[in-house]
Amino acid sequence: MTSDTRLDRPALILTALITLGTLITLLAMGRVPFCQCGHIDLWGTVGTSEASQQLADWYTPSHLLHGFLFYGALWLVARRVPLGWRLVVATVVECAWEIIENTDAVIQRYREVTISLDYFGDSVLNSGADIAAMFAGFWLARVLPVWASVAVVIGFEVLTMWVIRDGLALNIIMLLYPVEAIATWQAG
Repeated sequence: MTSDTRLDRPALILTALITLGTLITLLAMGRVPFCQCGHIDLWGTVGTSEASQQLADWYTPSHLLHGFLFYGALWLVARRVPLGWRLVVATVVECAWEIIENTDAVIQRYREVTISLDYFGDSVLNSGADIAAMFAGFWLARVLPVWASVAVVIGFEVLTMWVIRDGLALNIIMLLYPVEAIATWQAG
């Protein structure tokens, strides 16, 4: 195997430990393990308080896209670093985001400047699925041709914009620099 395809044991163990540490940290922060509604569904309904409490939701594709983007960025700047260690870096970034995203300050920011008025943070189950989606995106980006990776990223962005009037790009824009025209369009 070439260095680009090898996932050596230490890197995989570290990736698993970072992920586990993140889930424990989220529990320690007071995030609920799973939906307080009393049941676990595969898909959370957008516009409800349980949307980000179930296993997956309409924001799960954005985490898949994180994997594509992390793989691409790390291939550009660190392609000589073995794949497993690039996965460790991607995992650190994704897990840091899951922790930051679930702080009271960021949750409040989402509620103030985005369409996510009923956002109360992710359940630990949802965060775990988001991290797994990043892993899937990272792996897909490794095996798909570049054109297919670009098509997946564009396709998911268009799909989520069409279905829920949101997506990775709009989410980042609205979180960092809210645009009134976007907010008006998202409100329907």
